[in-house]
Amino acid sequence: MHFLGHVVRFIVSAIVLLIVGWIVPQFSVGGFWSALLLALVIALLGWIIEGIFGKRVTPFGRGIVGFIVSALVIYIAQFIVSGVEVTILGAILAALVIGIIDLFIPVSAFNAGRDKR
Repeated sequence: MHFLGHVVRFIVSAIVLLIVGWIVPQFSVGGFWSALLLALVIALLGWIIEGIFGKRVTPFGRGIVGFIVSALVIYIAQFIVSGVEVTILGAILAALVIGIIDLFIPVSAFNAGRDKR
């Protein structure tokens, strides 16, 4: 079930990125597969940043530092994933919209029902 939880999380993240691409100007995602790959790249970049700088400086952290890092990760990810076009302003707006969506659908909600053995 652990693997399935990750798959569901990436699918939900891809859907959120597609919605953000529809809402936010200067942020476009080519399609579902680009959004899925973008979600994977954002997660990997976040993992690398967290490994280097610790939990306080992470795209998944709260506060202004987490917001800025999130916008930076979104902007950098466009150079890795084809079909994604983002400007600096688009990355900032996308980070804001993703943060607002995260208030209603938090990533930790997917792990809440998991059995802790």
